[in-house]
Amino acid sequence: MSETSAASVPTPILPAHIEDTIQAIARLHADHRQEAGALQRVVEHSTAWIGRPRFLAGLGILIVLWIGGNLSGSFAGYSVGDAPPFAWLQGVLGLLALYVTLLILTTQRREDQLAGYREQLTSELAILGEQKSAKIISLLEEMRQDSPTLSDRVEEEAAAMSIAADPQAVLDAIKESEVPMEAPAAALPEEAEPAVGEILKPDVEV
Repeated sequence: MSETSAASVPTPILPAHIEDTIQAIARLHADHRQEAGALQRVVEHSTAWIGRPRFLAGLGILIVLWIGGNLSGSFAGYSVGDAPPFAWLQGVLGLLALYVTLLILTTQRREDQLAGYREQLTSELAILGEQKSAKIISLLEEMRQDSPTLSDRVEEEAAAMSIAADPQAVLDAIKESEVPMEAPAAALPEEAEPAVGEILKPDVEV
């Protein structure tokens, strides 16, 4: 596709409510980044840099060069700084693994905090949407009952849906409906367990 044809394609215009939602989420991420201190930013940048493939490739090359250089020196009869089993290399890698673990845990804690904000926002919007739906159903039911052209009948399902759900009651119901851990199978009653002699006993006595 040429640049002229690509430029002629109109950019889709999003509805106002979708645009507001996108902006709200963007502000949430921006505020979360601004709350981070200088040390936290250094940690996050370090974690992002360590997670790149080039870091893994560079670390592998350094390890190979370290081992190859010390082995070559040992075979040539020179005094090397880290002879096999490469105690210095193991110590450096262990210290590096400790720092990488701490960096990942620190960054993950910040990511979990942001995920918690998003989860709370989603839950509150879902509860608000459920309350709005219940109110709309209630108003529609009132309009149906007040309209002279519609038959006045009882809609039990609509009446139930017009009542907003109690979040705490729903949470308690979810907790009560959780399947408990698998319990050991109950032993059969003694009378239900046939004896070995009865199993082997022939049906017809000789």
